Amino acid sequence: MKTFFLTTPLYYVNDVPHIGHAYTTIAADVLARWKRLKGEPVFFLTGTDEHGAKIDQAAQAAGKTPRAFADQVVGSFQALWKRLGITQDDFIRTTEERHARVVQGVFDFLLKKGDIYLGTYEDWYCVSCESFWTEAELADKTCPTCGRPVERLKEESYFFKLSSYEKPLLDHFEKNKDFLQPPHRASEIVNFVRSGLKDLSVSRTKVAWGVPVPSNPKHTVYVWFDALLNYISATGYAPGKKQAEGLWPADVHLVGKEIFRFHTVIWPAMLMALGLPLPKKVFAHGWWTVEGEKMSKSRGNVVDPRKMADEYGVDAFRYFLLREVPFGSDGDFSENNLLGRYNAELANGLGNLLNRTLNLLEKNHQGKIPGDPPAAHGGIVKMTNDAVERLAFHEALGDIFSLVNEGNKIIDQEAPWKTAKTDLPRAHQTLFKVVAILKEAALLLHPFMPSLTREMWKQLGEEQDLEAAGKDYLARGVLVFSPGQVVKKGPPLFPRKEVDLARPPVSLPPSPHLLP
Repeated sequence: MKTFFLTTPLYYVNDVPHIGHAYTTIAADVLARWKRLKGEPVFFLTGTDEHGAKIDQAAQAAGKTPRAFADQVVGSFQALWKRLGITQDDFIRTTEERHARVVQGVFDFLLKKGDIYLGTYEDWYCVSCESFWTEAELADKTCPTCGRPVERLKEESYFFKLSSYEKPLLDHFEKNKDFLQPPHRASEIVNFVRSGLKDLSVSRTKVAWGVPVPSNPKHTVYVWFDALLNYISATGYAPGKKQAEGLWPADVHLVGKEIFRFHTVIWPAMLMALGLPLPKKVFAHGWWTVEGEKMSKSRGNVVDPRKMADEYGVDAFRYFLLREVPFGSDGDFSENNLLGRYNAELANGLGNLLNRTLNLLEKNHQGKIPGDPPAAHGGIVKMTNDAVERLAFHEALGDIFSLVNEGNKIIDQEAPWKTAKTDLPRAHQTLFKVVAILKEAALLLHPFMPSLTREMWKQLGEEQDLEAAGKDYLARGVLVFSPGQVVKKGPPLFPRKEVDLARPPVSLPPSPHLLP
């Protein structure tokens, strides 16, 4: 079985991580955990992009060297991923020697092959986005992506023959319908390529903070050409090899929609030039606004995932991000909505079902789980798996919580606290059905809420390892119950929260070292 290889983009280290970074990485982590729960080998890659003029400027403003500045910000990313329960298999930095060696090797290889050549470049450049723009693409001499002023730049540059790959790219899009995802973003890329591709400037002489071009060290490699190669440098690839052994091609690249074009035009063209297979899928998710406004430092509304995790718990925060909006669409972050989902779905729904079931078992059945194992809900496994495989995380969570709602409905209708007095076997069977639902919910929710589902599993009295039980359940739809299993009621998983939402929004502190 080929290892399932998925990636996040490399996050740019001009500032500490925010909700957008957390969103992509949590989604990748859920997919990785789901695949592992199914028994599939997984390689989950994330990391940081640390070169370019923007990093150099931010470092100068902070009174640090670019490397020292990058080290500090990288530490904040790594600490947050640990806090959020991210289970990456590798964290790559573009300042690592293993990556720089591949970048230089690829550049030299394509130069000798004729896919890179030396010329002169003149056009409009956005330092903030590290991107060139033509006159026609500008709006009042400002960057169409970030709105900041652009500057005219003319310099000697190496070029990548992107124009040579226009037809091969269009052919690939036509033959591989899953490559551009979600489908509603595909036409943007197809139309862009059809409109004609220009060769891409892939070096700079005025940006010292970067990987030097080996045959001409006054040039450094363009930050995007450098960064995209992380996906193969992390696999141990060396230029000239047919493929990166054991891992490549990637199964899924998860990216934000603002960098979709880089990953679906420039990156596949680079791979074609290297003779490597293309990733199977590039999936672009949407942007988050905050309380209806664009997230920005100047507005002071950049949501800090660390503070949200402290306020509501890591698992509830993970749940909300993937439950609130379809992955692939834009969404609005509202703490009111987070609080509402927390209380309604997690506290009153899942948490209440667990608590009332355990209370009834302890009160009327000596804490023992009675009866014969009922049939598992095989349909929910198929539906959830289908949704996760399509990256429709909100659908998967909706299906699982339909199961939770069914459990609450069973208790309400059957009233086992009453039937325990007149028909004990019936009360036994009712509670056993609900325990089975709770166990199924714990197994299916585990990739989304890994810590609290372990606690839920423990309170249900199950001694078998949750991941081991999950593999058996996902493979065969079978729930295993230990003989004489006794529940172990603990504190509520989701205590109801009464939060003062009139207080200032939870946001990142000002960052004086940033560009305006």
